[in-house]
Amino acid sequence: MQPSSSPRPKAAQPTLGALFVSFMSIGMMSFGGGLAAWTRREVVQKRNWLDDRQFLSGYALSQLVPGATNVNLAVFIGTLMRGTSGALAAFAGLTALPLALMLTAGALYLHAQSTATAPWLSAALAGMGAVAIGLNLGTGVRLARRNLRGAVPILITAVVTIAIGIIGIPLIQVLAVMLPVSILLAWKLPGR
Repeated sequence: MQPSSSPRPKAAQPTLGALFVSFMSIGMMSFGGGLAAWTRREVVQKRNWLDDRQFLSGYALSQLVPGATNVNLAVFIGTLMRGTSGALAAFAGLTALPLALMLTAGALYLHAQSTATAPWLSAALAGMGAVAIGLNLGTGVRLARRNLRGAVPILITAVVTIAIGIIGIPLIQVLAVMLPVSILLAWKLPGR
């Protein structure tokens, strides 16, 4: 899907029920991985509650603060939309069904005692992992196309991707180096 040339008007402020139902649907689509893709689809594309820049800002902040990134993102969006009660509604919607599913899967796994006697469980978990990777890659590519402008942001993104994804340098070390570098470059080379 190509980005539109004119921004869409903002949607009306959602109700607490709409936040809960939207995040419950996100939680039903995927859990553990791929949630950022579903969240973006729901709040940016479908509901028009946020634009891509707001979503990316919230996602970046959600990765920096302690806790699960997707839960932090739900709390960020809920807070932005409806304050503390919105944060609670988004959190409850996001976590209710995955919690029930994980407790059920855990009970089934314990009952089976090992994946050797429950090969279907191993296959299901492997399939969910593959889907989550695909969703995250697709979202990353779409967001990069829309938001990476110029050689410097593309270079910084490539360096971070290679450092973490290929070389395996821990995230905190990459952030410690690349955050000041990217801020300095953005300050010294505005618009590039």
